[in-house]
Amino acid sequence: MKYDWRDGNQVDLLINGEEFYPAVFESIRNARQEVLLETFIIFEDKVGMELQQALIAAARNGASVEITVDGYGTADLSTEYVAALTAAGVRVHMFDPGKRLLGMRTNLFRRLHRKIVVVDSEIAYIGGINFGADHLGDYGPMAKQDYAVRVRGPIVADLHTAAERLLEARDDREVAKRRVNQPGQHRHAGNSRLLMTIRDNGDDTNTIEQHYLDAIRNAQHRLIVANAYFFPGYRLLRELRNAARRGVKVTLILQGQPDMPLVRLCSRLTYNYLLRDGVTIYEYCQRPLHGKVALADHEWCTVGSSNLDPLSLSLNLEANVIIRDPALNRRLYEHLSQLAASSCKSVPLQRVMRGYWWRAPLIFLCFHFLRHFPAIAGWFPAHSPRLKLLKPDVEAPQCGTLQVDQEKAS
Repeated sequence: MKYDWRDGNQVDLLINGEEFYPAVFESIRNARQEVLLETFIIFEDKVGMELQQALIAAARNGASVEITVDGYGTADLSTEYVAALTAAGVRVHMFDPGKRLLGMRTNLFRRLHRKIVVVDSEIAYIGGINFGADHLGDYGPMAKQDYAVRVRGPIVADLHTAAERLLEARDDREVAKRRVNQPGQHRHAGNSRLLMTIRDNGDDTNTIEQHYLDAIRNAQHRLIVANAYFFPGYRLLRELRNAARRGVKVTLILQGQPDMPLVRLCSRLTYNYLLRDGVTIYEYCQRPLHGKVALADHEWCTVGSSNLDPLSLSLNLEANVIIRDPALNRRLYEHLSQLAASSCKSVPLQRVMRGYWWRAPLIFLCFHFLRHFPAIAGWFPAHSPRLKLLKPDVEAPQCGTLQVDQEKAS
C-alpha cells in the first residue's frame, strides 16, 4: 500500500526500554476506545506482565483491544497469560504459527517483525523495541540498546491503517466494528513531516530499502546508520561507498557485542569493501545493539523495525517511519555521536586487512551466498501467512496449551 507524506506531526525519540515502556504502558492504560498492538516478541517477565496488566486495564475501560504476536518470536505464551487477557476481552492473534519439529521452532522465515502500537487513533509508537526485560539496563550485560518513536498527528492514521490491514483480511466483521468512532486522527500536532513505510511480501517488497537508497544518494554532508544486523545487498553497499567517495561523512555503528556471534561475522564480511573508500565503522561494545535507526544531513532520519540484512529486506514484515525534522535529526545525531565516542571501538582498515589473503575466498563465498539467500528461500513452496486467534484450552488448563479459533483463521 502506498502511503503519503504527512505534515503537522509531533514526534518524540524514545531510547531503550527505560523511556519506551513507561510511555507506551501509560497510553495503553488510559485507552478508552481502541488499542492495536503488533510485536515480534512478548516475554512473560516483568515487562510482559506489566504489558498484560495495561492491556487488561484498557479492556476494562471499554476499549477494543487487539494484539498480534509473531508465531516464531512469541511461540511460548502460556495458557495462563493468554487466559487473563481473553477473560478481560482482549483478542490475541498469532501471526503464522508453525508446528515444532523435535521441539524446535521451524517457521523461521517471513515473520511479523513489526513493532507498532496505536491507541485511540490519537497516539502511536513504532520502532525496534520488543516487550521484554532484556531492553532494560538492569537486565545485565546483554541488555539491548534500542530505539522507538512516539507520534501524534495525521501520521497516526497511517499507522492505524497498517495495523488494521493485518487484521482486515481475516475478520472483516471485527474490523468494521473497530472503525466506529476514531477521533483525532487528522489533528495538527506539530511541525514534523512523516512517511509511513512497510515491507511485505506483496506490493511493498523493497519500499524501506528504496528509502534508504534515496537518502544515501541525496546526502551531501553526513550519514549515520546504526543497525543491529547489517548485511545489505550490493546496491546499498555501493551507495554507501559512493557517498563517502563524494565527500559525505559516512558512519556505521554496528554490533561489537552481538547477541548472536554470526551477526558480527556477517557484518565484517563487508568491512574491507567500505573502509577502503572512507566509510567510518564503529562497533558498539557496551551491550548488544538492537537499534534500527539512520540519519542523513540535518533533517532526514528513520526509526523502525527493519534491519539491513536479508531477512528484513527481503522476507519479513517490517515497518519504519521516515522523518523530516531538524530537531529530531539533531537529537539523534548528538546521541549517536556520544555513543560512538564513549561506547564504541573504531574499526581501522589495517585490522581488517590482517590475514585477508586467506580469508578472501571465504568472504567471497559467504557474501554472495547470503546476498542471494532470499532468492534461494524463494525456491521453497510459498505459503499464505495465517493469523489465528488464540484461546486458552479450557478443558486442559494444566497442560499449558492453547487452542486456535479455526472459524476466525484464514
